[in-house]
Amino acid sequence: MTSTDPTSSTPDLTASAGAPQPLPGAAPQDVADHAVATAQPGLTATPRPQNTALVLGIVGVVILAVLGLLVLGYLVISLGGDAFALGGVMALVPLAIVFFGVRWIDRWEPEPRLAVVFAFLWGAVVAVIIALVVGFGVDPLLTALSGGDDFSYQFLGAAIQAPIVEESAKGLGLLVIFFAARKYFDGPVDGIVYAAWIAGGFAFTENILYFGGQLLDSGTIADGSVGEIFLIRGIMSPFAHVMFTSATGLALGFAARFRAPLLGIPFYFVGVIPAMLLHALWNGSLFFVSDFYGYYAIVQFPLFVMAVAIVLFLRRQESKLTHDRLTEYAAVGWFAQEEIPALSTPNGRRQALAWAGRSGRRKAMKQYIQNATRLAFARQRIITGRGGIGAQADEAALLGAIVESRKALVGVGTGLQSPQTPTS
Repeated sequence: MTSTDPTSSTPDLTASAGAPQPLPGAAPQDVADHAVATAQPGLTATPRPQNTALVLGIVGVVILAVLGLLVLGYLVISLGGDAFALGGVMALVPLAIVFFGVRWIDRWEPEPRLAVVFAFLWGAVVAVIIALVVGFGVDPLLTALSGGDDFSYQFLGAAIQAPIVEESAKGLGLLVIFFAARKYFDGPVDGIVYAAWIAGGFAFTENILYFGGQLLDSGTIADGSVGEIFLIRGIMSPFAHVMFTSATGLALGFAARFRAPLLGIPFYFVGVIPAMLLHALWNGSLFFVSDFYGYYAIVQFPLFVMAVAIVLFLRRQESKLTHDRLTEYAAVGWFAQEEIPALSTPNGRRQALAWAGRSGRRKAMKQYIQNATRLAFARQRIITGRGGIGAQADEAALLGAIVESRKALVGVGTGLQSPQTPTS
């Protein structure tokens, strides 16, 4: 990769699509137009073609929503209206916990809402349908293998069948997103985010069945067994399914860093096997431990802490990637060097947002930060040889969007060549 003096007449290739030094005295929009017009091949001024992935995503969400009505009908018929309603309300609690947890993970470079909705619906609908259909299909086999022993039957279903079928079904949704929305699948954090939404959707539907079923068995919400199952599933382990499926998402996230998309298939198996093992450990232990809460404190809680530590490490890697890529754009004049910390570090972002908020421009600053982050990830796709999935067109659009965001922050027609970092 080459780097040249930004004041020379030779185009600098460090910023990929060749964004040149801003024109002296040019207005922000002129800078964007000049960059698009003089860029390397692959960055043109022509409008972006219709994104077929967007259309397919909308169609996919609609199909999943229709299938969701079938699952809804099954739940109401199985549980009855009252148990379904109460179980649904109770299931909203762990879902809310997962929602805010995943939003925190996804704060740095948020995934498209359509992809997130698809992931949630896949978990809540498709993975549930697969688990139910396979469960009904293999029930005679489990009965035969257990020899009529209820303990063996329950153990085979919970510790063997459920982990294999459920993690395979949830992981299949990750594979669909990996191939269909590859440009939005940049690395391990993205894999964890999509896995968490799929797992959160699956757990939501499953929790309705568990909570509603326990309400039917006990006959009242005041029964202690209802409170205990809510405590275990809703409060102590809302991230259990998320942690299992994140192993598959993590593996596919690493696969996304390679040029060959077909590598996603072997990486899927690399991830789904530990996902199954974690799931089996959780389900199977319930049959043997006499002190569940002690087991939870010694085994499951440390595993959860380890998972959080992995996420924190990966988020720091995203911050470093953003810093490194934006520094390359700063070298050719798209950003001031002093701006980079405000766009690529958590503390810098907080200070920038606080500064903008005092003048009523917090929303504009948030958009500016988001556009810059997306630009950094588009640049990363280009330099790793994955520009064929639309990265160069995204780069052109984002460079223009950055200029527009800057105009909203500093005013139109200021003639600014390079913005300065706001300080608090």
